[in-house]
Amino acid sequence: MIKSRFKEMKQLLAKSKYFKLVCGAGNENVEEVRKLTTVYTLGGANGFDVSAQPHIVEACVGGIDRAYELSDELNIDIPIRPFITVSVGMPGDHHVRKAIVETDSCIECNLCIPACPTDAIPESLVIIRDLCIGCGDCEAVCPPKANAIKYEHNAKELEEILPLCLEAGAENIELHAAVSANDAIMKEWEVVNSVQQNHIISMCLDRHHLSNSHLIERIKDAHKIAGERLIIQADGVPMSGGKDNYNTTLQAIAIADVIQKNLIKKERAFWHLPILLSGGTNSYTGKMAKMCDIKFGGVAIGTHARKIVKLFIENENFDSDMVNLKRAVNVAKELVEQNLNQ
Repeated sequence: MIKSRFKEMKQLLAKSKYFKLVCGAGNENVEEVRKLTTVYTLGGANGFDVSAQPHIVEACVGGIDRAYELSDELNIDIPIRPFITVSVGMPGDHHVRKAIVETDSCIECNLCIPACPTDAIPESLVIIRDLCIGCGDCEAVCPPKANAIKYEHNAKELEEILPLCLEAGAENIELHAAVSANDAIMKEWEVVNSVQQNHIISMCLDRHHLSNSHLIERIKDAHKIAGERLIIQADGVPMSGGKDNYNTTLQAIAIADVIQKNLIKKERAFWHLPILLSGGTNSYTGKMAKMCDIKFGGVAIGTHARKIVKLFIENENFDSDMVNLKRAVNVAKELVEQNLNQ
């Protein structure tokens, strides 16, 4: 079973047919994850990226199961059961941090409340931890004279939590490694590799702290450990998919281009390295990658994908209103097809 699932995923990546919905490494909202995975399973997504918490993995499994229950009624074929990835990250990586408001310096301007894309900041200004995804939008609007937004690392003991996530139904593990400390990253990568030895492991990289040459060297180091099980998630501008246009997804294409030109086309060992486009990805990503002659294994979309179905999954009758669900599924399906049917 494990070997067949591994082969299925490798085939999806080889054919550029892998679409991963990113629920958010810091998103610990059980109901949102369940509803998102129901909608996007029916919409054609074959991968989900969730927080490395067993109960969140279980919510994702529940959402997928619900999609299968509804598939006959909605006359939708689900050819491959979606793969579940759990995301963990290094201290300092924006994907696994949680915002807090320092009350001593806060001037209660409330600008952060509408800026939050996940409604994690109520009028009390006590951030709802389970909803915070660490995107930094609140910090961006906080007046400099206040500087009231700070962060804490959403720490996880990998050797303890990851096996529990696999038992709950996850198959793949992703390490967000957007920090400069290479030795520390490779130590964590060794842990990820030892926990999941039979399936895909992914390293998510951006260029915030890395030059192009350092980026390539880190990929080589990761490949020495993971071999053919390695995916590189090329993270253009993390958690920046608020707008749906070419400019927003440009950096995701650019980092994939760097990897393709400086590694994949130059070294035989990396000819078949799967690249997953992420970070600002939207409905234009697949089209732009094709225009730029980028060979990609798939697309991972978070902010934009969640945003376009937000009103549907917030429907209080979500589980019973089939008209609402069909509309949500059609929206999700369009996004999947826009990226994969290039």
